[in-house]
Amino acid sequence: MKTLRLLIIGLLFICIPPVIQGGEVIILQTGWKFAKGPNEKAYLPSFNDSRWQEVNLPHDWAIEGPVIVNGDGSTGKLPWKGEGWYRKKMMIPAEYKGKEIYLLCDGIMAFPEIYINGTLAGRWDYGYSSFYVDITPYLKPGRDNVIAVHADTRNHESRWYPGAGIYRKIQMIVMNPVHINIWGTWVSTPVIKSGYARIRIISSVNNQSSSGKDVRIENIIYAPNGMEIARTSGRSVLQALQSRDIETTAIISNPEKWDVDHPVLYKVKTIVYLGTEVSDSSSLNFGIRKVNVTADNGLCLNDRRVQIKGVDLHHDQGLLGAAFNVRAAERQLEIMKSMGCNAIRTSHNPPAPELLDLCDKMGFLVFDEICDKWDKTADITDSTHFDEYAGRNVRNFVLRDRNHPSVFIWSAGNEISDAQNNTNDGFSHLQTMVNCFRKYDLSRQVTMACDDRKSIPQRAFDFYDVHSWNYGRKYVQARQLDSHKGVIISESSSAVSTRGFYELPFPVKKTDFTSSLQVSSFDLNAPLWAEIPDDDFMWQQEDDYVAGEFVWTGFDYLGEPTPYDNLWTNQNKLGDSLASRISYFGIVDLCGIPKDRYYLYKSYWKPDETTVHILPHWNWDKKAHDTMPVFVYTNGDCAELSLNGKSY
Repeated sequence: MKTLRLLIIGLLFICIPPVIQGGEVIILQTGWKFAKGPNEKAYLPSFNDSRWQEVNLPHDWAIEGPVIVNGDGSTGKLPWKGEGWYRKKMMIPAEYKGKEIYLLCDGIMAFPEIYINGTLAGRWDYGYSSFYVDITPYLKPGRDNVIAVHADTRNHESRWYPGAGIYRKIQMIVMNPVHINIWGTWVSTPVIKSGYARIRIISSVNNQSSSGKDVRIENIIYAPNGMEIARTSGRSVLQALQSRDIETTAIISNPEKWDVDHPVLYKVKTIVYLGTEVSDSSSLNFGIRKVNVTADNGLCLNDRRVQIKGVDLHHDQGLLGAAFNVRAAERQLEIMKSMGCNAIRTSHNPPAPELLDLCDKMGFLVFDEICDKWDKTADITDSTHFDEYAGRNVRNFVLRDRNHPSVFIWSAGNEISDAQNNTNDGFSHLQTMVNCFRKYDLSRQVTMACDDRKSIPQRAFDFYDVHSWNYGRKYVQARQLDSHKGVIISESSSAVSTRGFYELPFPVKKTDFTSSLQVSSFDLNAPLWAEIPDDDFMWQQEDDYVAGEFVWTGFDYLGEPTPYDNLWTNQNKLGDSLASRISYFGIVDLCGIPKDRYYLYKSYWKPDETTVHILPHWNWDKKAHDTMPVFVYTNGDCAELSLNGKSY
């Protein structure tokens, strides 16, 4: 169904539970103490933290402010730069002696160090990446133990508000010496036919005991209605301190396929036996589906074309900051789904794992992206060994996310100049990243989001599977050089607007911005490097091989206040204090209230639901404006506008 966009001039007046593999899981949410600052002896058990702030996790130390009036609007003018300490005292039961105990951290911003009873147990670098630490050697079962976490954002850089501290959950996982590794079970569907699907289950089993063990595993598959439908088993002998993959396969007859319109989930339960005793067990959800981005027919999901109607989302949740809240994320997705959106790009970093759980359940395709640039925005410093960094971060990223049916493609990064132009060993690093993705998952395609038109002849796309381009129809030239790859518009539009604000006269150019520090919601403004939505609608209609678009962005977010950043206000002699600190890109504003543009996208993306939306509002001063432009967004075949009984 076509969409009508009319311009008429007239006379006017936040829980899905986490799926964690293996053992007893304790979410360490309460009982934490926090203080911002160096506190060099805060790792010691004897340190006095009685005057520290009591906090619950997840926690973002910067979102409460105070706002830095003359600060950098690009990162929200909030005090996220610095270092902070978290401490928690907890009794470790005596019966945990002989167990293997890990801390699983979904995300700590940034360069976290984990201390147990005064000893450094482990550290990480990338603040958006999940990681785990074996804390077994440092614990004292039967006694109080002290966990201390140091987070340091001083070497982190960002183009938006990143948050600070332990902004995602931490879990303590307690397992027997013979157990399934964290993220150790992988379910894939290598064969899907009309009447059956072959399920491949690989479990990485770890023997941390001092002697060899004869291990048997059993995999039980449950249908969406909860009924058991298949059971398989396998066995292996694991030597002391050895980890090994054990693979089994199962056949499911007449499977229900996961789809954006039918997000049906199966479950597999994996049980590890030593003789007749259960040593470990875990459960996870999975979906049965075929997906591929093709060269000439866009994205094919279960042998039918599905146009990507996607948005890019940053990780912050408005006034909640970076501290992840399941219901807030679910609400965002509900609003996007109501607009007809069916896909999310995680811009530009690993999301909280709960977001992917939601996408699995609600029927969103996910363009899963690991980082922005290969620099300090990804916590890569001058001392970072790139291959080692890529190896550990891509490993954790893929192992954590590869069971999600919503994830249809991996992205090695966004707008990376080095990788596009082969500077600073860019192609070598790109090859390393792509190889790491393929090492852990050959079932999905790999891409990289590009933006530099001049780099196209360098052919960075030879290293990965799908063309992904941001803005300006640049994909056309890339496709001319390699027409065997599919095409995704990884960032489209970037129109800017302020909800409920209308300003006349119309801009002559899309970059005409006024000193009002607001952008008119007539949807005619965009930065120089971007375009208004109509251009992308037109290009996708003309270039029917394009798989679809990810609009920048679904929601406004903290930081990147284009155009009214510090540079603009200084050039216009307004000063840093008037620079904004919230983006204008969102289809929906920071509070979750749709802008006018929401209805424009809905009229295109949801043809099965009638959309009629008129703007602007009607409380205009007739003395100031006796002639008013009126926009109507509708997916009707035709529309007629009447005012006081007169048709226009």
